[in-house]
Amino acid sequence: MEKTQEKVIPQFGYELIRDHLIASLLGKHEQEVLYWAGKDLARKFPCQSVEELQAFFEQAGWGELQLHKEAKRELILHLQGAHRSDTRSDRCFKLEAGFLAEQFEMLHGRLTECAEEVTSKLVVFTAKSE
Repeated sequence: MEKTQEKVIPQFGYELIRDHLIASLLGKHEQEVLYWAGKDLARKFPCQSVEELQAFFEQAGWGELQLHKEAKRELILHLQGAHRSDTRSDRCFKLEAGFLAEQFEMLHGRLTECAEEVTSKLVVFTAKSE
Protein backbone atom coordinates (compact mmCIF):
# COMPACT_ATOMS: atom_id res chain seq x y z
CA MET A 1 0.00 0.00 0.00
CA GLU A 2 1.30 3.41 -0.94
CA LYS A 3 1.74 5.91 1.90
CA THR A 4 -0.12 9.13 1.21
CA GLN A 5 0.35 12.52 2.79
CA GLU A 6 -1.98 12.98 5.76
CA LYS A 7 -4.57 15.74 5.62
CA VAL A 8 -7.08 16.47 8.31
CA ILE A 9 -10.63 16.12 7.06
CA PRO A 10 -13.37 17.28 9.41
CA GLN A 11 -15.38 14.32 10.72
CA PHE A 12 -18.62 16.17 9.99
CA GLY A 13 -17.73 16.53 6.29
CA TYR A 14 -16.86 12.84 6.05
CA GLU A 15 -20.14 11.87 7.75
CA LEU A 16 -22.17 14.14 5.46
CA ILE A 17 -20.85 12.32 2.42
CA ARG A 18 -20.65 8.79 3.84
CA ASP A 19 -23.79 8.64 5.96
CA HIS A 20 -26.19 10.94 4.17
CA LEU A 21 -25.26 11.81 0.58
CA ILE A 22 -24.24 8.30 -0.51
CA ALA A 23 -27.29 6.79 1.20
CA SER A 24 -29.56 9.27 -0.60
CA LEU A 25 -27.94 8.68 -3.98
CA LEU A 26 -27.93 4.88 -3.78
CA GLY A 27 -31.23 4.41 -1.97
CA LYS A 28 -32.27 0.77 -1.64
CA HIS A 29 -29.14 -0.33 -3.54
CA GLU A 30 -26.73 1.19 -1.00
CA GLN A 31 -25.60 -2.10 0.55
CA GLU A 32 -24.96 -3.95 -2.71
CA VAL A 33 -23.20 -1.05 -4.42
CA LEU A 34 -20.99 -0.28 -1.42
CA TYR A 35 -19.96 -3.95 -1.06
CA TRP A 36 -18.82 -4.10 -4.70
CA ALA A 37 -17.23 -0.64 -4.42
CA GLY A 38 -15.23 -1.95 -1.45
CA LYS A 39 -14.01 -4.88 -3.54
CA ASP A 40 -12.99 -2.45 -6.29
CA LEU A 41 -11.13 -0.24 -3.80
CA ALA A 42 -9.25 -3.28 -2.52
CA ARG A 43 -7.99 -4.03 -6.02
CA LYS A 44 -6.79 -0.42 -6.34
CA PHE A 45 -5.17 -0.37 -2.89
CA PRO A 46 -3.86 -3.90 -2.28
CA CYS A 47 -2.48 -4.72 1.17
CA GLN A 48 0.10 -7.44 1.74
CA SER A 49 -0.72 -8.20 5.38
CA VAL A 50 -3.24 -7.69 8.17
CA GLU A 51 -0.96 -4.97 9.53
CA GLU A 52 -1.20 -3.09 6.23
CA LEU A 53 -4.99 -3.51 6.35
CA GLN A 54 -5.04 -2.01 9.82
CA ALA A 55 -2.94 0.93 8.66
CA PHE A 56 -5.21 1.44 5.64
CA PHE A 57 -8.32 1.53 7.85
CA GLU A 58 -6.69 4.16 10.07
CA GLN A 59 -5.53 6.27 7.12
CA ALA A 60 -8.93 6.03 5.42
CA GLY A 61 -10.65 7.21 8.59
CA TRP A 62 -12.60 3.96 8.88
CA GLY A 63 -11.51 3.28 12.46
CA GLU A 64 -9.30 0.86 14.34
CA LEU A 65 -9.32 -2.65 12.88
CA GLN A 66 -8.22 -5.54 15.10
CA LEU A 67 -7.83 -9.21 14.21
CA HIS A 68 -9.92 -11.02 16.81
CA LYS A 69 -9.73 -14.64 15.63
CA GLU A 70 -8.06 -16.48 12.76
CA ALA A 71 -8.91 -20.00 11.63
CA LYS A 72 -8.03 -21.88 8.44
CA ARG A 73 -10.88 -20.44 6.36
CA GLU A 74 -12.37 -17.79 8.64
CA LEU A 75 -11.20 -14.49 10.08
CA ILE A 76 -13.05 -12.38 12.61
CA LEU A 77 -12.10 -8.73 12.85
CA HIS A 78 -13.35 -5.94 15.09
CA LEU A 79 -13.71 -2.33 13.98
CA GLN A 80 -13.98 0.37 16.60
CA GLY A 81 -12.80 3.85 17.37
CA ALA A 82 -13.74 7.47 17.09
CA HIS A 83 -14.24 7.22 13.34
CA ARG A 84 -17.28 4.98 13.70
CA SER A 85 -20.27 7.26 13.13
CA ASP A 86 -22.81 7.94 15.83
CA THR A 87 -24.92 10.18 13.60
CA ARG A 88 -26.69 7.34 11.81
CA SER A 89 -27.67 4.28 13.80
CA ASP A 90 -28.32 2.25 10.64
CA ARG A 91 -24.96 3.07 9.06
CA CYS A 92 -23.95 0.62 6.37
CA PHE A 93 -20.52 -1.03 6.69
CA LYS A 94 -20.70 -2.91 3.39
CA LEU A 95 -17.89 -0.79 1.91
CA GLU A 96 -15.52 -2.07 4.58
CA ALA A 97 -16.89 -5.63 4.29
CA GLY A 98 -16.35 -5.71 0.53
CA PHE A 99 -12.88 -4.23 0.95
CA LEU A 100 -11.93 -6.93 3.47
CA ALA A 101 -13.43 -9.72 1.34
CA GLU A 102 -11.38 -8.76 -1.69
CA GLN A 103 -8.18 -8.17 0.31
CA PHE A 104 -8.36 -11.64 1.88
CA GLU A 105 -9.28 -13.15 -1.48
CA MET A 106 -6.14 -11.64 -3.01
CA LEU A 107 -3.96 -12.57 0.00
CA HIS A 108 -5.09 -16.20 0.24
CA GLY A 109 -6.08 -16.94 -3.37
CA ARG A 110 -9.53 -18.25 -2.35
CA LEU A 111 -13.00 -16.84 -2.98
CA THR A 112 -13.92 -14.91 0.18
CA GLU A 113 -17.11 -13.27 1.38
CA CYS A 114 -17.37 -10.97 4.37
CA ALA A 115 -20.38 -10.18 6.55
CA GLU A 116 -20.69 -7.53 9.22
CA GLU A 117 -22.57 -7.29 12.48
CA VAL A 118 -22.99 -3.90 14.10
CA THR A 119 -23.10 -3.81 17.89
CA SER A 120 -23.33 -0.81 20.19
CA LYS A 121 -19.55 -0.59 20.63
CA LEU A 122 -18.02 -2.09 17.49
CA VAL A 123 -18.52 -3.71 14.12
CA VAL A 124 -17.68 -7.42 13.84
CA PHE A 125 -16.55 -8.59 10.39
CA THR A 126 -16.53 -12.31 9.59
CA ALA A 127 -14.60 -13.22 6.44
CA LYS A 128 -15.11 -16.78 5.18
CA SER A 129 -13.17 -18.44 2.36
CA GLU A 130 -14.05 -21.46 0.25
